[in-house]
Amino acid sequence: MEVLIIALLVIVAISIFRYYRQRTYLKVLTESEFVKGYRKAQLIDVREPQEFESGHILGARNIPVTQMKQRLIEIRKDQPIYLYCQGSTRSARAAQILRKNGYSDIYQLKGGFKKWSGKVKKGKKYS
Repeated sequence: MEVLIIALLVIVAISIFRYYRQRTYLKVLTESEFVKGYRKAQLIDVREPQEFESGHILGARNIPVTQMKQRLIEIRKDQPIYLYCQGSTRSARAAQILRKNGYSDIYQLKGGFKKWSGKVKKGKKYS
């Protein structure tokens, strides 16, 4: 029983540490804050292509988090990077990859695409 409690405390401590470390390089923005800056930034949807095609923020380009390491050359280091996914998990993972590769001006849409109420471009429907 003690081992289980200690393991649980270690997991909680690691999660808290990661959360606060992430806040040093990833700025989470509300939708209104996001709207103010994303047109002057690189707007990247890190969802998979079929998700992107079913609807995405107007002006976004699709670089799935699963391809991020291979496609870093497409992302400029001298401009802000605005990321979003369906919720916030994948965009946080993408931010971590970017940070490890020398990118610094990184922002994330709070709540992700599912909370977005702005303009959306719809593409093909996948079945």
